[in-house]
Amino acid sequence: MDSTNTTGIKGRTAFLETERLEFSIWTEEDLPLASALWGDPEVTKWISSKGFLSEDEIEARLAQEMKRQQEMKLQYWPLFEKETEVFVGCCGLKPYAPEDKIYELGFHLTRDYWGKGYGTEAAKAVIRYAFEDLDAEALFAEHHPENDVSRHMLLKLGFTYQKDEFYEPTGKMHPSYLLLRSDIDME
Repeated sequence: MDSTNTTGIKGRTAFLETERLEFSIWTEEDLPLASALWGDPEVTKWISSKGFLSEDEIEARLAQEMKRQQEMKLQYWPLFEKETEVFVGCCGLKPYAPEDKIYELGFHLTRDYWGKGYGTEAAKAVIRYAFEDLDAEALFAEHHPENDVSRHMLLKLGFTYQKDEFYEPTGKMHPSYLLLRSDIDME
């Protein structure tokens, strides 16, 4: 993984990359990409009680991500496949308990990229970034209770189940996990 700035993905600056992916930063011009991701009911059924997001909600989500980047240098950063420059989804961080240096890890992938290891690859890069560059003490993550793929992925990444927590957007109790700095090998 490299956290250098490179220009590639359609003229964007990549601030983080993996073997197959480049991370960029959401911009207003990305509304079509955000709509392709958060407008897909197969994606949003895991993050919304309605099972979908309206165009207004998608615009608000994109604006929220851009604001968080501007204010905190965090967001669920858009991901692009290096070889094709195709939009894959997003993966990143938001504050969970900033006073304790705990961030929340999250990821949403477009359906075409499910089951190909992109989520795990992106999450590993963000985990390393959180601990090395942001000096995080821990990462929090949660998932929809029926999303077994996310559960398996979080356990594979080294997260430990803590408890179920109410997640307002879905109206459900979501299994919640922590990954402590001491739980990972930074080499």
